[in-house]
Amino acid sequence: MNRLEKAAAGAVALMLIAAAAIFFYAPTDYLQGPVQRIFYLHVSSAIAAFGCFAVVLAGGIVYLRNESPRADRYARAGALVGVVFTTVTLVMGMLWARKVWGAFWVWDARLTSTLVLLIIYAGYLLVRRLSEAGRQTARIAAVVGIFGFIDVPVVYFSVDWWATHHPGPVITSDALPPQMLATFLFTMLCTLVLAAVMVVIRYRIEMLMDMKQLIASGAPLTVAIPRRDPEPAQ
Repeated sequence: MNRLEKAAAGAVALMLIAAAAIFFYAPTDYLQGPVQRIFYLHVSSAIAAFGCFAVVLAGGIVYLRNESPRADRYARAGALVGVVFTTVTLVMGMLWARKVWGAFWVWDARLTSTLVLLIIYAGYLLVRRLSEAGRQTARIAAVVGIFGFIDVPVVYFSVDWWATHHPGPVITSDALPPQMLATFLFTMLCTLVLAAVMVVIRYRIEMLMDMKQLIASGAPLTVAIPRRDPEPAQ
């Protein structure tokens, strides 16, 4: 196994341990019952998505400054993984809402702003796939990725800015018992590790795709050959 395979296996193992903690270590919530266990992955996935979109933000800024292909690849990778975790966040939230609210979806400020976030970065990926690859497309995508990040704080603060059905923050308000808090923090850490590994793997895929496109275009590939000092004369 290479390093990426080992990292991926380790991330999956951590998530399995987190699942065990969620179902066997954390106590059952007195009011919501077993459905409350969705909270651990739901919130952790949202935080992982925010981190991925921060990668898109940073990659876009760096690319606009020096047109670094590496920064652009990380932005593409972060956007894709962020969309995956945002989808997980929404699905977990809908399953919880069906049990607690009696409906899979309500046009709540938190839910709606999260859906907008998903649409923004799904659109970012769609435009990048449909547009002709090149400097102009990368620069436009960088701008979209930077401005799209504005919705991240909107999602986070939506429960404070508007009256919503969504529960308020329970981490900063010390509303969780110690076992629940420990389970959440561990699950969040494991989810962030998984997201980081996924971004790195996707970066490698994006790099291979760029090389394939370069070869298809007929552009010459340069391979760095290490210099060797001439051997001293005998």
